[in-house]
Amino acid sequence: MTRTRIFFLIGILALFQSYSVLAQEKPNILFIAIDDMNDWTGFLGGHPQAITPNMDKLAAKGVNFTNAHCSAPGCSPSRNALLYGVEPFNSGLYPFYEHAIHEQLMEQYITLPRLLKENGYNTYGAGKVHHGLKDDPREWTDYFELKKSKKVFKEGAGYQVGSSKKSSFRPTVNADEDHVDHQVASYGIDVLKEKHDKPFFLAVGIVKPHLPFDCPERFFNALPDKIEAPAILKDDLIDIPREGNSFRRVGDDRRFKQDNAWEDVRRAYLACISWADYNIGRVLDALEASPYTDNTIVVLWSDHGFHLGEKMSFRKFTLWEEATRVPFIIYDGRGKSNQKGQTCTQAVSLINIYRTLAEMSGIEAPAYVDGESLVAVLKDADAQLNKPTVISWGRGNYAVRTKNWRYIRYFDGTEELYNHQSDTNEWHNLANDIKYKDKKETLAADLPKQEAATIEEYISPWSIVGADKARLKQAEAKKKNKKH
Repeated sequence: MTRTRIFFLIGILALFQSYSVLAQEKPNILFIAIDDMNDWTGFLGGHPQAITPNMDKLAAKGVNFTNAHCSAPGCSPSRNALLYGVEPFNSGLYPFYEHAIHEQLMEQYITLPRLLKENGYNTYGAGKVHHGLKDDPREWTDYFELKKSKKVFKEGAGYQVGSSKKSSFRPTVNADEDHVDHQVASYGIDVLKEKHDKPFFLAVGIVKPHLPFDCPERFFNALPDKIEAPAILKDDLIDIPREGNSFRRVGDDRRFKQDNAWEDVRRAYLACISWADYNIGRVLDALEASPYTDNTIVVLWSDHGFHLGEKMSFRKFTLWEEATRVPFIIYDGRGKSNQKGQTCTQAVSLINIYRTLAEMSGIEAPAYVDGESLVAVLKDADAQLNKPTVISWGRGNYAVRTKNWRYIRYFDGTEELYNHQSDTNEWHNLANDIKYKDKKETLAADLPKQEAATIEEYISPWSIVGADKARLKQAEAKKKNKKH
């Protein structure tokens, strides 16, 4: 072999190695999406009996956003906002939509995984990431296909409303691998064991504690014999406007009281949170054991909160704290030597995730993307954000959350105001107290100045609230009549 050829081959090898190193300069991203998890975790202190050691460990070494809130208290609008990067009042995506909506949205916007894929990332997904959209090749290098198994329940244990599959709160006796979240976590572990020559984005979509509240028996058994109820005020509803009251799922609350079942429901919810934590821990342990641990950003979030009897309500779909406050942690493995864990107490919206990950990856976010990057806050938890935290539920219905206050204005002009320094349970609506007129005006200044018209194609009629409720429900009824 001639000297010239040797030098040529050495040059090619050096170029290849340089390319590999350059590719790995971009951080990997482990993106943990959780469904319906409220603040009943150890690191948020929402329930004293919560068992969440793995998420607690992550929160202790990353930035724990203890006052984080969703863009909307429902899976579809929340995930649409986060993944497409646009607030409901700017996109018009206020309610729930049939899954076919994504085809037109993918033509209009660039999703977060698609942005990363188009900028040098391999993207891997499993479980519930979008609300409905899966395995689109524009977004994903690979997407895991679940293997469905029939659930087997422990006989005589737990609670179920009639024969409802969704209103089920029971321990299962299946093998772990029969459960969706175990399969999803196992896929994530497999991806972390692979050799990667490009940076990767790994989205692990954990489904629990979404209904039904079913999970392996041992997570029920690990909880105390007596489950504590959340603080509930008997006369809590007397100062709430009609629109806010209409969001409550009162039938569930009445049924659980009638059946003396609230403790069973709460036990099942806590068990499912522990089951979710267990599977999240499996993925985090795999990351720690992998060669990618020092170059991976971990982002953990839930799409919205959940009521477990507070304000005599069950599920989400309100503009109160229980439905909007969520777990949210960011841990940057690249800063292990300096990062000892921080707590950010200012109000933060999940809409900020898109711009944050774009900046951390060295990628420019599309100009239309809402929110702001949290990079400054990751360096200093006291760094102040410039944009307000706003939650939408139906056109015209909005909540503004700050460090110490929640202000709600409904489409009909009615209001709620809560001081979280003295009223963390939001029991006392101060909106009609003249003493807080200036405070209301200050908070109201952060409400949307303009609001997009509601997208009406593929809409799910049951989820329509706010200014469009009467008109859109009437239109849906006419459609049904024409079909018949």
